[in-house]
This record gives sequence, structure tokens and C-alpha cells, in this order.
Amino acid sequence: WAAAQGRILLTHDRATVPDFALQRLLHQQAMAGVFVVNDRTPIGQAIDELLLIDECSDPGEWNKLIVYLPL
Repeated sequence: WAAAQGRILLTHDRATVPDFALQRLLHQQAMAGVFVVNDRTPIGQAIDELLLIDECSDPGEWNKLIVYLPL
């Protein structure tokens, strides 16, 4: 759904989502980006990083990228 809507996916699932996203890339399927947040990251820190990303970049800059937070 996220890919079809051009949405960046935000997940805590470090075990399966990055591999799934990589498979999408290898098969040249659409993917607006994936942010993988470590589940041990304090929620306030995760929110601060996401707000910083939102303010300092355009969504298109994350196209076809898998990014691990915290940065």
C-alpha cells in the first residue's frame, strides 16, 4: 500500500522489512523509502529525528532508500 501511495514506510521491524524492501528494489518495483527505527530508541528522539528529516528534506530524496534511525 505504501509503495502504491508513494508513502515512506516507517517500521520497527528490522528482521523482515529491510529484506522485503531490498527485494522490491532488486525487482525494480516502486518504493518511496523505508525508515527503520530501532525499537530501543526513545520515542522523543525518534520523533525529533523524523521532524528534522521532514523539515530539511523533500520526500523524493528518500526514494528507493532504506534508512536506519537514529541517524
